[in-house]
Amino acid sequence: MAKIRHIAYRAADVEGMADFFVNALGMTITQRRKNQAIDLSDGSINITVLPIRITSPDGEPVRPGIDHIGFTVEDDAVAGKTLEAQGAKKIATIELGSAAHYEAKFRGPEGIVVDIGHWIGTAPIEKEKTKIAS
Repeated sequence: MAKIRHIAYRAADVEGMADFFVNALGMTITQRRKNQAIDLSDGSINITVLPIRITSPDGEPVRPGIDHIGFTVEDDAVAGKTLEAQGAKKIATIELGSAAHYEAKFRGPEGIVVDIGHWIGTAPIEKEKTKIAS
């Protein structure tokens, strides 16, 4: 099963929104990116506060609020094929030179963007424990 590990939020005031998450909710800043994005973590899930842009990488308009949701999966290739089989279209792959940050972006129904990948400050998928009958 996929696990939510990343939520990207578009903000007019990136610093102000990051300060809100830190001061109101106790999140930790894990990195500040060159594109003015700020990554925060609660130890399991990452929130990236992104600046508002005119258009997305695939030309869609960008609005404030949740931009996309990222999932960590057991097998990226299988998950990508499953998304495409359900009608999602791959729109981008982003690698920031680190195994700690990778994402493949897909646009699904009603324009939702979902990523499958790995982000700094997120928890890995734990192997399910098998129950031994007694």
